[in-house]
Amino acid sequence: MKDAGPGFLPGAGLPPTGPPRRDLASLPKAHLHLHFTGSLSVPTLVELAAARAIDLPAQLIDAVALEVPADKRGWFRFQRFYDVARAAVKGEDALRTVVSRAAADDAAEGSRRLEIQVDPTSYASSVGGLQPALEIILDEARLASATTGVQVGVIVASSRIRHPFDARTLARLAARYVGQGPGQVCGFGLSNNEWEGDTSEWDGAFRIARRAGLPGVPHAGELRGPEHVAQVIEALRPTRLGHGVRTVEDPRLLDQVVAAGIAFEVCPASNVQLGVYHRAADVPLRRLLDAGAQVALGADDPLLFLSRLTDQYATARSVHGLNDAALADLARSSIAASFATDADKARWLDEVNAWLLGSGHGSPAVGTTARR
Repeated sequence: MKDAGPGFLPGAGLPPTGPPRRDLASLPKAHLHLHFTGSLSVPTLVELAAARAIDLPAQLIDAVALEVPADKRGWFRFQRFYDVARAAVKGEDALRTVVSRAAADDAAEGSRRLEIQVDPTSYASSVGGLQPALEIILDEARLASATTGVQVGVIVASSRIRHPFDARTLARLAARYVGQGPGQVCGFGLSNNEWEGDTSEWDGAFRIARRAGLPGVPHAGELRGPEHVAQVIEALRPTRLGHGVRTVEDPRLLDQVVAAGIAFEVCPASNVQLGVYHRAADVPLRRLLDAGAQVALGADDPLLFLSRLTDQYATARSVHGLNDAALADLARSSIAASFATDADKARWLDEVNAWLLGSGHGSPAVGTTARR
């Protein structure tokens, strides 16, 4: 990022101008906020669009989709491009391609656990229904986990632009495939424009999900402020918040969220590209960490925000001044906030420790295989 200089955590150790720093792509981490179509790279989107003879806007093809002035950024511009991209993701082969490429990309960035978020409603018509769409995605998640070494879980996400009754249908479907391992449904979400609908109307779907053992991971606190975060917490009882960054605007609420153990899925690049904050330095990562929040960095939609998982850690280093020990803490936090088994978490946490003890020149953590 070019718009802010670094500031350093008190007592955090050597600043970025010190000895060579460890390779962030080899830092073991979990990726907890990644949307299905938004996970694509531009070349893969072009490939899928060509297969369906779909013409893509120039902004998508030349990878500058949201490279616009801060005062031109916003949700509706983003949604328009996302809808165009999603039209290219049709049929079983396309669904499998999205999952396999997402896992491969995460493998190259040191991710041990990917929890990819999808609303199967968007893809159901091309494969014969909701259940076939979800089963294809789950099957490919199992295959991709075995192929890449990245454990891929799936979060079924309802959408605010659809009726809350549709969310209940999705929750019942998701409940059939609950599990912590690869190729299983590990959570239930609520995405799309935060300003749409009455949050309380989705409580029924989240109750169904909770009864099935699925933790809630709704979006809140990005487009709307802390008052909406409070509504989401009361109505939907989340385990994690998608984004949640604007919670810092109400220190009392922030303390309550932290005390409740609700984790934050923070996606710095998308916060800037959507115009929530004008500069990367304005994203309140440090304020969340100083408050004791559990934070997991995520890429959100790399296709449109032009920034992948490791880039978020690079921003935390170069813009927010986190040294390697603090970055390792962020990685540990992402692993702890994941819905993996305790045994898997323990193994990956050991790998983070090995990374921190290592030389820091891009070699894999002790006891792991290089993922490049």
